[in-house]
Amino acid sequence: KSNGCEKWVDFIGDFWHSECVSSLSSDAFAKKYLKWCQKHGYNFTRSKSDTIYACAVNAASLPKSPTSKLLIQQQVAQLKAVSQSVAAFQQEMLRLSQQLPEFDTVMEMYGVGPSLGPQLMAEIGDVARFTHKGAITAFAGADPGVNDSGDYSQKSVHVSKHGSPALRKTLYQVMDVLIKTKPDDPVYLFMDKKRAQGKPYYVYMTAGANKFLRIY
Repeated sequence: KSNGCEKWVDFIGDFWHSECVSSLSSDAFAKKYLKWCQKHGYNFTRSKSDTIYACAVNAASLPKSPTSKLLIQQQVAQLKAVSQSVAAFQQEMLRLSQQLPEFDTVMEMYGVGPSLGPQLMAEIGDVARFTHKGAITAFAGADPGVNDSGDYSQKSVHVSKHGSPALRKTLYQVMDVLIKTKPDDPVYLFMDKKRAQGKPYYVYMTAGANKFLRIY
């Protein structure tokens, strides 16, 4: 959820032991799970209910004791606190990035959302300081490295990695979105072309990141 709550964490907080599920019949748990989803605003599917039930029946677990319950629910509380803090930071990053002149343009790029968009803008900074397209790829460290000596020049080398590792990570997350969703988008089509040519995963992902930066 936008407030940082996650379904699996909330679920474990209430169904903290496998016997909380397996002590019921499959139908009885499905009804209880449906009510739980409705109470917390999560989607319910019977297939998911059956999967959880099957896991619980076959699970090896800690003893069902007050101590076990306390340990698990304390961990759940800590996870919730971290998730909610992350969500608050993301909302603040989004608010600040909305004040930038490039916000609307960046957010229209495929694969960029309310999380990755502010990350990109924060890591790249003022794009006007890059004098040409090669400068921004060099800043990200996604440009091809150089390996030459005398009359020798290697044609295929790893990226330089001289730039921002945080920016490269964000770029690969954007590329991952494109690979999974397969949109009619120039960056994805370029990556797919490289993949069809037999290029390794790292090569076509880096090529996509380069093209994305040049468009950016």
